[in-house]
Amino acid sequence: MKRDWSKLLGKLYGEATLLRSKDLERKGLSRTRIREAVELGVLERISRGLYARPDSEPTEHHSLVQVARLVPGAAICLLSALRFHELTTQNPHEVWIAIDPKARKPVLTYPTIKVQRFGADQFKLGLESHRVEGINLRVYSVARTVVDLFRYRNKIGLEVALEALKEGWQSRRFTLVEINRIANRCRMEQVMKPYIESLTA
Repeated sequence: MKRDWSKLLGKLYGEATLLRSKDLERKGLSRTRIREAVELGVLERISRGLYARPDSEPTEHHSLVQVARLVPGAAICLLSALRFHELTTQNPHEVWIAIDPKARKPVLTYPTIKVQRFGADQFKLGLESHRVEGINLRVYSVARTVVDLFRYRNKIGLEVALEALKEGWQSRRFTLVEINRIANRCRMEQVMKPYIESLTA
């Protein structure tokens, strides 16, 4: 019985570690069958509407993947993007996400999230797609993340933004052209100019 379920779930999940109940239903698994799989222990309920195979091995970015599954239109930003790009050793308690200005603000009990609204003209700027746990995870680039840290410096702290700028530059994660272009689009060019000049002096 469990062996049959494992084969079925293997086909449904592929390389993914998490699927929403909507995804499972769309692939032909009824709610009754989902409950049956949970009772048999071949499917694990992670949170409301989100299920994982017990044999799946989550990565260090598992909480980001969970949020991406539950809030499909969101993009990983600020401190969570900084951690994803390995430009800080700090692991934020919340998953920082950006949503479209017209999107409904999501409410999750787990993982906990910190929601920011980015303007429609800036939402896609510097947005990258990374394949993680079988899904395309939308994360802002290093350059965009650094600029956003300066935008939110009063909330996050200027020292965090300065550290990210320095580390990103020293590890060649962005070019001057790239960061200046994004800073200009986000109206942060004048704020960042003295710090960028000190790096390249």
